[in-house]
Amino acid sequence: MTSVTQNAFLTNLEKTHGRQLRRYLAVRLRNAAADVPDLAQEVYLRLLRIDNHETIRDTPAYLFTVASHVLHQYRLRRAAIPESVEIMDVVSELQNVADTDPATQVDIEQRFERLGRGLFQYSPRAYATLMMHRCDGLPLQEIANQFGVTYSMAKRYLSKALTYCEQHLGEAE
Repeated sequence: MTSVTQNAFLTNLEKTHGRQLRRYLAVRLRNAAADVPDLAQEVYLRLLRIDNHETIRDTPAYLFTVASHVLHQYRLRRAAIPESVEIMDVVSELQNVADTDPATQVDIEQRFERLGRGLFQYSPRAYATLMMHRCDGLPLQEIANQFGVTYSMAKRYLSKALTYCEQHLGEAE
């Protein structure tokens, strides 16, 4: 399918069913209404992957089926995110131990440097979000604005960073 035909298909779909789709997602998300635009975008991206949209018999039914799959995957991802660990609590606890022994302090500093390098290689955005939020005290909305992403995407970056740190702090001990 040509991109012009695809764009016309999606434009028409958004005009006729966009409001219903957003309402459908918002009702099912309740507490995460900020994620509705991202999920709606994901639905449209999946529809862009269809090679031959003319074969769809019932476009609204197909749209909402795709939306329900996106919601299901979103919920699975949310359930897989562990509760966040307060990295600053871990740092202060380790610093209290390190204050008494210089060798321990050097070891801890080296661990955190390795952790920071590893996180940066894993995801530069997650690393930057963690540093901006925890060290500089910037709110997630401001970080999202600086990156040009949504608030929920900035939350995902922070969650990704915290999950990485939690996993690798556990390995280091």
